[in-house]
Amino acid sequence: MQKVILKDQIEATKLLLVAGVIAGPIYLIVGVAQALTRPGFDIARHDLSLLSNGDLGWIQITNFLVAGLLVIAGAVGMRRTLDGRGKIWGSLLVGVYGLSLIGAGVFRADPAMGFPLGTSEDAMTISNHGLLHFITGGIGFLALIAACFVFARHFTSLHQRGWAAYSMLTGVIFFASFIGIASGSGNGWTLLGFWIGVVLAWTWISLMARQQMIGLQ
Repeated sequence: MQKVILKDQIEATKLLLVAGVIAGPIYLIVGVAQALTRPGFDIARHDLSLLSNGDLGWIQITNFLVAGLLVIAGAVGMRRTLDGRGKIWGSLLVGVYGLSLIGAGVFRADPAMGFPLGTSEDAMTISNHGLLHFITGGIGFLALIAACFVFARHFTSLHQRGWAAYSMLTGVIFFASFIGIASGSGNGWTLLGFWIGVVLAWTWISLMARQQMIGLQ
């Protein structure tokens, strides 16, 4: 009976980690598909958060909520499998990022830069929900950056230098891209840098969850 319970626990943990693995691909595929098809959206000028506006805004809102829940599930799976410092702080910080995605879905970004169609190019109004969107997003990004550094230290203690370097590099690049976008310069290179940082960060989450799955096999 005890073996059956243990097997069930392992399978449940694997499912949680699978959620962490697929969170990034789902978020990016849904987001990019909208970016390439929504009228008036310019992937070189507009942030994905703006997709929460307009008649089809519910798609990106749902994307935020689903991705957030999947990341939180993945963080729980990581907590069950990790040892040492990463078990507490690493998984907790990843979970905070998941919560921030849910917050980004609940608190919609304000229309801006001509999107959705009919919005003024120089729209500068910041609503309460727009401000909360910015705050929750900022908290989530900083939490994920910190998680990268925590995992870098975790892997260093295990003498896994490759994973440690990868985690550190992801944290540094994502931090730089976040500072660039937060500066509000609004130029194409800044947004491109942020896109690169976001893709790298999501890839890192997926690989961290996958690595823990391998340890369960």
